[in-house]
Order: sequence, then structure tokens, then C-alpha cells
Amino acid sequence: MRSERRLFLADGPKAVEGALSVPGCVVEVFATPAATEQYAGLATEAVEVPWTLVDDRALASLSDSVSPAGVVALCRHLDRPLDDLLSTPRRLVALCADVRDPGNAGTVVRCADAAGVEVVVLAGSSVDAYNPKTVRASVGSLFHVPVAVEPDAAAAVRAARAAGLTVLAADGAGEVDLFEADELLTRPTAWLFGNEAWGLPDELAALADHRVRIPIHGRAESLNLSTAAALCLYASARAQRRTLQE
Repeated sequence: MRSERRLFLADGPKAVEGALSVPGCVVEVFATPAATEQYAGLATEAVEVPWTLVDDRALASLSDSVSPAGVVALCRHLDRPLDDLLSTPRRLVALCADVRDPGNAGTVVRCADAAGVEVVVLAGSSVDAYNPKTVRASVGSLFHVPVAVEPDAAAAVRAARAAGLTVLAADGAGEVDLFEADELLTRPTAWLFGNEAWGLPDELAALADHRVRIPIHGRAESLNLSTAAALCLYASARAQRRTLQE
């Protein structure tokens, strides 16, 4: 259903709330009577879409959660072509290449939303943006940040550079220290993040303008993807906002 009809399910009150905030996104909401009473505010927001009461068994068939919250929205896909999203000048973009874990992908989208990222790109062989775990891990942020899906990760990097963005590859062996890169971070930037297990392939990282490492002061071997993304995106957001205020 997700790929053929470009429809997906948003499971839980936060996801449904986010979906309802996007005009035309929600096709129908399914909820148990108990959830309808508990989330009466959502039912009020859904005045322009059908709100269908279902029993617990029917609701459980729509949810992959161990403990369903009792409310699920049927939604239209939100992703847009990358060229369209980059046709407007951007200051901060997140490119995720071959990110396979849906929880990680959703958490990166959530971090991007919090940091003020303007576009998130799921590139290469990344997980489906509409995987139920991705949607749930984004905690509604999937509905706040414009998302593009680009099967060719190298093409996504080239598109970012063509749009005037400095591409920074997050790389543990990078030549630039994140904490000494404020001048670099003030530029309009696209951060490039790689796979959870093997990072960025050399040929893809080579397309970036710089490779940036997060310094590790303790004995940990590395940081996980979502933590690294949060640090990098917030470092850029801090540097850019400070420059705008000066």
C-alpha cells in the first residue's frame, strides 16, 4: 500500500496530530471509542476528514505497536522531488545515505526538525520514510520537515552542491574538527550522514567539500548515527543563528 497507492499509516496520537497539521495529508482516522474519548482534541481537529470508530481488534490489525494507542491515521505520502525542495535557497539540509534502521531514520528526522533543518533527504538504499517504525520514531516530525527520497546518493550530494550548499560529510576520520569549525559551519550547509554500521563509502564522502569528525575525548569507539547527527546539526544551527544575530 505504501509504495503502490502512496498511502501510509500514522500510528499514535503524536503522529496523528502531526498528520492533521498538514492540509490534505489525512484520508481517514481510525480510533477506538476509548481513544476517541481520551484524545478528544484530535477528534475536534479532524473536522474535515472521516473519524471512524473501530473495535480494539480492528485497530490492532492496523498497528504494529505492541501496545497500540488506539488511534491511527491513513495518510498520503509527503515526499517531494529533491530538485523542487532545493529550488528555494536553503541554509541547513540533512542528507542520509543508506540509513537502514527505521528507528535511526525517524530519530534523525526528529533531530533535524528540532535543529531547524529545512530539508531531509533519504538517499541511496535508505529505509522507507513511511515504515511504521520510522514514522513513530520521528514523533510527528515527519510531518514538519520537507522530505525527499533520492535513490542515487551521489546525485543527492551533487544536487546539494549545485544548489550552493557546502556539503560536510560526518566522518570519524575527517580532517576538520567539529568543535573548531565555526567559520565553516556558518555557510549554507548540507550534512551528509552514512550507514549505521559502515558509515560513508569513500567514493561518496569524496564528493563532499569537507569531512568533519566529532572529537571523542573518552574511550568510546564511536557515536551512533542519531547522536552524531544531533551534534552536527545543532553545531550548524548554533553557528548560523549566531551569525544572523550579529
